[in-house]
Amino acid sequence: MADRYLHLTGTAPGRFLTRRLGLPQPAPLRRWTLETPHLEGPLLHLTAGASAVTGVAEALSRSGLPVVANTDRPAAIVLDATGVTTAAGLGDVHAALHSVVRSLAPGGRIVVLGTVPSPDDHHQAAAQQALEGFVRSLGKETGRGSTVQLVRIPAGGAAQAAESTLRFLLSPRSAYVSGQVIELTTATAAPGPAADPAAPLTGRTALVTGAARGIGAAVASVLARDGARVIVLDVPGSREELERTADRLGATALPLDITAPDAADRIAAAAPDGLGILVHNAGITRDRRLANMPADRWASVIEVNLDSVLRTTDELLKAGVITRGGRIVATASIAGIAGNTGQTNYAASKAGIIGLVRSLGPRAAADHGVTVNAVAPGFIETKMTAAVPLFIREAGRRMNSLSQGGLPVDVAEAVAWFAQPDSTAVNGQVLRVCGQSLLGA
Repeated sequence: MADRYLHLTGTAPGRFLTRRLGLPQPAPLRRWTLETPHLEGPLLHLTAGASAVTGVAEALSRSGLPVVANTDRPAAIVLDATGVTTAAGLGDVHAALHSVVRSLAPGGRIVVLGTVPSPDDHHQAAAQQALEGFVRSLGKETGRGSTVQLVRIPAGGAAQAAESTLRFLLSPRSAYVSGQVIELTTATAAPGPAADPAAPLTGRTALVTGAARGIGAAVASVLARDGARVIVLDVPGSREELERTADRLGATALPLDITAPDAADRIAAAAPDGLGILVHNAGITRDRRLANMPADRWASVIEVNLDSVLRTTDELLKAGVITRGGRIVATASIAGIAGNTGQTNYAASKAGIIGLVRSLGPRAAADHGVTVNAVAPGFIETKMTAAVPLFIREAGRRMNSLSQGGLPVDVAEAVAWFAQPDSTAVNGQVLRVCGQSLLGA
């Protein structure tokens, strides 16, 4: 559904009126296209103190942007704050960004590199945790469609582990991701094969559930764009839409109720050579306040959104259907983080997905060579949100740092980043694709 307010603020009369009234000023977001795969302009590389990781300059050189030490109009800024270990050292963060933040180009990117707070050094832990509050606040200040993130690299590690993350965050693919903290691991999962940058998922088979329409169809489309052979799954009642999606993408349609007892067996039969990517996107809502919610409405949401995910994931991992170097990506929601009136069942199911990811991620990496992550969408422009009453819909669109709703492709781009072979160090993470919603942490 068209965002008429966003269009209005893009006109001179609209800008004048909304500024006089003190209303939000959303900037059109620049998303990835074949014609514009990169941000326009250089990357400014700054350091606060001495770096505590190796290879930052080399990792940035492969980000797709020209790296410079100074410029009047950077498209992106990366601040290496991995060496900040004291409260006084935070002054170096201020000094590095204070004089350049205003020069960031519209739609620009700021990425702060930090390390994991130490359980043994409370001064270092305080300084590194301070970066999270700094980044989340700066994300709410920059405006003009710009985003700010914090990437934590294991202390003493190499920035090479962050390359796929930096390419994603420093590109138009991350347009609706801001105020996020991404904590990298020491990469115990099996690395994937060397990737073709233009088609990094070539040779991989991906299965996407709930793929007939909306976010699921967008995920399938982006994975296919990136070279994957895609199997799209949805309930038999959506067969016609599912087959249209499959035909459009050159994918395979699998009409199947994911809650069926034999769902894992049928998925395995549809992918005889195994799955390199499993995307759990299927989900339903049955909203009602708890006092008015019958047991069947509660149970159906938990069964589709959570229990079926747990069950099929366990069975597919045990059977070795998800191959080593594979990727599991589940769809959570900011409702699972912040809660939502009338959605105790839905919020519980999506919070359960977050628990699954955090617990299973390290074990799946160690035992199966597979990473497990989740996306948590905020207000995304779909047929479902188009049916929301006008004033509630407008509140959902504006209550984030970018003052607009996201698109299904924004979620899909995040899934594709998790799915890449060189995203091995990204594990057990829950990425909010919400424009830094004001709801939740």
